[in-house]
Amino acid sequence: MVEIIAGEKGKGKTKYLLDKVNTSIESATGNIVYLDKSQKHMHELSNKVRLINVADYPITNCDEFIGFICGIVSQDYDLQEMYLDSFLTIGNITDDLIVHAIEKLDIISEKYGVKFVLSVSKNEADLPESAKARILISL
Repeated sequence: MVEIIAGEKGKGKTKYLLDKVNTSIESATGNIVYLDKSQKHMHELSNKVRLINVADYPITNCDEFIGFICGIVSQDYDLQEMYLDSFLTIGNITDDLIVHAIEKLDIISEKYGVKFVLSVSKNEADLPESAKARILISL
């Protein structure tokens, strides 16, 4: 399952995402990973959530980012959920690759039972139709 939190920059997507991850840790039976573009939110996350600063790795395009996610999934058989803050930025995803990236995440999700929650800095109206169907909340 892939869910999207949509809205322009500064609308509160990260706060919503942090609240959601910290709430989900209470009932989670597996591991939770939070991908971000910095360590800035480290103290706002539960210590049971693994924070990965994607900027620490030499990821330059969408396919490398998907490979990075596959690497995380492959090393953790108990992985239950992944939260991706600033999804378009950390994945180097351009407008023409949004659908491709979400489809790849959907394949990974189905095959390995990992739920993905993405924070996307775009208005709901600016997202492709296939992405609109996955919107959890639009801010």
